[in-house]
Amino acid sequence: MVMVQFTQAQTVDEIVDKYVNALGGKEKMMSLKTVKMEGSMSVQGTDLTLTSTRSHMVGIRLDIEVMGTSNYQVANATKGSAFWPIRGQSAPEDMEPEQFKSAQNQMDLQGALVNYKDKGTTVELVGKETVDGSEAYNLKVTYKNGIVANYFIDSKTSRLVKTTGKQTVNGSEMEISTSYSDYKQNADGYWFAYSITNMQGTIVYDKIQTNIPVDESIYKN
Repeated sequence: MVMVQFTQAQTVDEIVDKYVNALGGKEKMMSLKTVKMEGSMSVQGTDLTLTSTRSHMVGIRLDIEVMGTSNYQVANATKGSAFWPIRGQSAPEDMEPEQFKSAQNQMDLQGALVNYKDKGTTVELVGKETVDGSEAYNLKVTYKNGIVANYFIDSKTSRLVKTTGKQTVNGSEMEISTSYSDYKQNADGYWFAYSITNMQGTIVYDKIQTNIPVDESIYKN
């Protein structure tokens, strides 16, 4: 039994090491302090623009412009809130506890798998699955704050191609899935998926800036 556990641990670390190297290596990822991503998507025929701004372990903010309204989600180390005038809201509302936990995890710009043991994250190899016609390793990732997600790492490219997890929406738990594609390096040499598909649609990013000055007051609720 001990030998089996040891073998699996080695396998997980090998997969994770290749994934980190595909991103440019651990040192490169640890030098990432801010990310600003600008893109667009179409939801049921309605076009919207998105700007995601994140500062490592400080805060995250998503601004969405749609049909003449300015909407946002914002979180810092202590609180998260959202303001959706497009849905008729007249004032910001606090995030649900699970949603806030998820937002906190997204503040880690290195990603869950870089130095995962030091972060208190547990990673288990579930097995292999086919994702969009390619073989991928299915890793069960349990964050320190209890959030659980499955990461699917392409066995050939070592890139993240899909994540799955559960989210509570209006009191009901539902399975959510996100796919990642069109990986490119930005001007600073960091790799990002420029196309991200979730249950709402596909976000296409046309500009991703890294390590730029960010006024941290934008993360205040």
